[in-house]
Amino acid sequence: MELKPATDNQYQIKLDEKKDLQRQAIKKIGLIIIYIFLGLWAIFTFVPLLWMLSSSFKDSSAITAVPPELFPTRPTLDAYKRIFEVGGLGRWFLNSTIVAGISTIINVFFAALAGYAFSKLRFPGRNAIFWALLASMMIPGQVTLIPLYILVVNTFQLENTYIGIIVPGMISVGSIFLMKQFMSSLPSSLIDAGKIDACSEFGIFWKIILPISKPGLAVLGIFTFVAQWNNFFWPFLVTNTNSMRTLQVGLTSFRFENMQDYGAMMAGAVCSAVPMIIVFLALQKYFLRGITIGAVKG
Repeated sequence: MELKPATDNQYQIKLDEKKDLQRQAIKKIGLIIIYIFLGLWAIFTFVPLLWMLSSSFKDSSAITAVPPELFPTRPTLDAYKRIFEVGGLGRWFLNSTIVAGISTIINVFFAALAGYAFSKLRFPGRNAIFWALLASMMIPGQVTLIPLYILVVNTFQLENTYIGIIVPGMISVGSIFLMKQFMSSLPSSLIDAGKIDACSEFGIFWKIILPISKPGLAVLGIFTFVAQWNNFFWPFLVTNTNSMRTLQVGLTSFRFENMQDYGAMMAGAVCSAVPMIIVFLALQKYFLRGITIGAVKG
């Protein structure tokens, strides 16, 4: 009778070990399923990019061949030569770089400035103004497109100019919201320390807040640059000369009435993707941290 408790304890230990093994097995199976799903999704995402890159080195007959060839049997650079010599890719690339670069710098700076004001400063009507800005996000962009076009093209005569392309998209409410959420996570004690050191309000923002906001600025910079680089519709509306076209608009010139130059379009798409990849790789160490901090802070 005295051995019974020990026997019961051993049985309970074995039962717990069995449950742990079952939980570990279920966890491993779940991880395997997740990895399989992620692997299939990665393949599904990567194949179109691989096809785009491969097609840029094919001639027109190989691109439309049946059955399709994933890799070019006779690689050629003719498509890249056409977009540089005939299409003016260099000029389009420069225009896109100017538009995306200036738009990103302006948007990041003013969004950070507004985010700092809404998150750290106390002034009358702060919440009302912020919620009014958020409410404006519910208005579709198509609603304001015609008035904006009339204002830019007819009133200010900014057609075929960098200003006409840049100004409508140089600041967005979504950017202000993102920076406000990020800066709300920063300790207010830093601002108090700046005031003790006799810093002005802008000095606190410039010397203290901005340097520690690199993750949030990087996230916003990537989002803004990619959006402006890929922007098609507005530059298409306000430019009608080949020298002022952005890259995305210029690539449409390889679409003709009865045929399309798929090789040139694929080569242009490859060239268009390079700057975005470079920007992301340069800022990736801040990207995940900035997304996480901005998401968890309400």
